Amino acid sequence: MAKATKKAAAKKAAPKKAAAKKAAPAKKAAAKKAAPAKKAAKKAAPAKKAAPKKAAKKAAPKKAAKKRTPNAAFMAPLTPSAALADVIGAKPASRPDITKKIWDYIKKNKLQDSTNKRMINADAKLKTLFGGKNQISMFDLAKIVSANVK
Repeated sequence: MAKATKKAAAKKAAPKKAAAKKAAPAKKAAAKKAAPAKKAAKKAAPAKKAAPKKAAKKAAPKKAAKKRTPNAAFMAPLTPSAALADVIGAKPASRPDITKKIWDYIKKNKLQDSTNKRMINADAKLKTLFGGKNQISMFDLAKIVSANVK
């Protein structure tokens, strides 16, 4: 009887395998049908890309026509402190002008560090401006300017 149940179990398993094999070709057919749709989508895509390029060329001249105006807060003249006046002069100047004058002084006296260009070495005048530090980062320069203007 044990042999009979094994044969019956084998017969029951066989139809399941056949059903699985029948389902697999259906999936392949569906995949083949989807592939031509992708090719059609690729053909349509280049036509869409060409249209925005033409529109972008027309929009570019409009941007060039606008004039950029500086922020009034940056252009307001500020009075430098005594330590800053030793470096740039006592005349009131705007924040960008003060920064330019400090950089002119740094480059004229070759105070930018040769190995790490982001660092500024201090001489006697800059040491008082930098709060006694021998070297500062260029990113700290804006902080120092803000602390030394009125």
